[in-house]
Amino acid sequence: MKELDLLKKDWKKNENSFQQVSENDIYKMIHKNSSSVVRLIMIIGIIEFLFWIGISLFSNNDEYFQKLNMDNILLYMRILTYAHYAIIVTFIYLFYKNYIVISTTDSTKILMKNILKTRRTVNIYVWYNLGMIIFSLILGFMLAYFYNPDFALVKEKIEHDGIKAILFFIGIVIAIVGVFTVVSWLFYKLLYGFLMKKLYKNYEELKKIDL
Repeated sequence: MKELDLLKKDWKKNENSFQQVSENDIYKMIHKNSSSVVRLIMIIGIIEFLFWIGISLFSNNDEYFQKLNMDNILLYMRILTYAHYAIIVTFIYLFYKNYIVISTTDSTKILMKNILKTRRTVNIYVWYNLGMIIFSLILGFMLAYFYNPDFALVKEKIEHDGIKAILFFIGIVIAIVGVFTVVSWLFYKLLYGFLMKKLYKNYEELKKIDL
């Protein structure tokens, strides 16, 4: 925010004669910037949602489950998928609501409160997605182990070697889940981390004005 830094310098130079006007200008700039950041968060959330919808449509999971004779599980998977989409839509609505509230805020204290609320919502959204990634991977391994014929050799190996093979298999699953989780966390850190830092910087600047 180079404009804000320049405005603050000008504010200090003219502190005695223009303090009130300059403080108001700084607030307006922080307000505008915060509104833009929250709007970008909402847009990214929508794009991400549409991306995963597209992946789901092209992957054709129903055909995969039917091929493995998992018709009895198909219904539960659909319910789980629709529930997940409903939760994501709820988060997008919260992003939109935060954007509207921040855009119409005319109080420093309220803006600070809404910035913290937005950051908290985004953090919950990220942790929810990471939790779903871990849950989906573990569930996928379990279903593949019990239903996918390609895992027949793995099951025979485990039955033959006993606890040693079980621990080895669990170790592989944990390693794969761990790698995907770390990569996903880095993705969200890159995607939302920069925006969260900007919001926090705005919050810190508002604290100085509010004092």
